[in-house]
Amino acid sequence: MADDLSPTPSASQGASASEPEVETGLPEGYVDVGHGTYVPADETAGCESPAYIHIGGMSAEVTGEIVDQGARDFASGTVGLDDEGAIVSYTVAPGDVPTVIGDRLCIYNGIMLATLNHTRDIHPDQVLRLDPDPTIAWVPYYNPNEAGEGFQQIPYQEAIEGMGRAADAGDVDTMRGIWNDSLKVMFTNPAVIDQIQKALDSGDLTVLGQMFS
Repeated sequence: MADDLSPTPSASQGASASEPEVETGLPEGYVDVGHGTYVPADETAGCESPAYIHIGGMSAEVTGEIVDQGARDFASGTVGLDDEGAIVSYTVAPGDVPTVIGDRLCIYNGIMLATLNHTRDIHPDQVLRLDPDPTIAWVPYYNPNEAGEGFQQIPYQEAIEGMGRAADAGDVDTMRGIWNDSLKVMFTNPAVIDQIQKALDSGDLTVLGQMFS
């Protein structure tokens, strides 16, 4: 991993996409969802500018337009709005499924909602963040980017989820404890360690929430 850790957008994992045609530009029947990613225009019904979750390296971003098309089976939760009325969160209801939430909210790769929120599965009453700030680092959920063969993924994920719960509770001391006791030794890139350490030292919950929650 490069030493420059400023989050840089990249095409998301977890969904099929088409590369642009060099000579003709945007392929017929496809729509640009940002960062060189193209998806079928009619894949998500009723969504003219589908949103897309991009995750790569130490960054996460949602491009496009999140639109609530209404509650339905397997996506009956509630949306949260900012002061301008934009959808920034979704509270999970019992029985909700990420792909159906994605269909409801015009998110092409809704299957990535759990990963975006640093968790393996979604659960009732969980508040999913839908507006990550691409200028703030996002710590990978499954393993550090520099992880080698045989990396212990489960302990890492448990630590990341613990960091997320503590961030949501505003408990920076617990986050520092998890970092020092278990998580820090799982990273090998000094620049990444320094970046996370500085965020914990400052206690900035906006940054820490983006990183881990």
